[in-house]
Amino acid sequence: MHVQVRVFRWSQSGGQDRFEPTRDVVASPPATQLSPGADYTIRVVRTARTPVRGEESYRVVVDQLPDPAKRRAGAVNLVVRHSIPVFFRAPDAAPARVALGLVRMDGQLLLVARNQGASRLRLADVVLLSGGGVVGRGEGLTGYVLGGASMQWPIRTSGRVGAGPLVMRAQSHLGPIET
Repeated sequence: MHVQVRVFRWSQSGGQDRFEPTRDVVASPPATQLSPGADYTIRVVRTARTPVRGEESYRVVVDQLPDPAKRRAGAVNLVVRHSIPVFFRAPDAAPARVALGLVRMDGQLLLVARNQGASRLRLADVVLLSGGGVVGRGEGLTGYVLGGASMQWPIRTSGRVGAGPLVMRAQSHLGPIET
């Protein structure tokens, strides 16, 4: 299969991921053909001349290109996109300092994360407990909150979540979280 590789500067604003083209980080080669069963290396290099301050976040996007020879009328051709996070961090970057909370919006429970640190926090496998029983769950990767940003994610609940105290357990790239 033929693929193209692009790099985007990754930021978060208004609870949304933002991706901008960049020349500060490049991937080589930018396009290639992948053979079945073969390993392939793509090099990601920071080319910016200024030193990294805090943590810089990027996404390397690998897109499968459609094969025109396999195109058929009335058929849907699926292509694959991989979005891979890449971070460059200064040795003295402040760690993630995240405040977590829950809000109700439009009948949905949202996990809100506000990061006042300079580094990211990756959250996964979120479990909400009330009285020892599971009342909400977010299996797998919940998402990232980048340094200086806020994000929110829906949490699937099992019925109605009462007004009493809740315990949240989750996994992060820094270890388990309980709050």
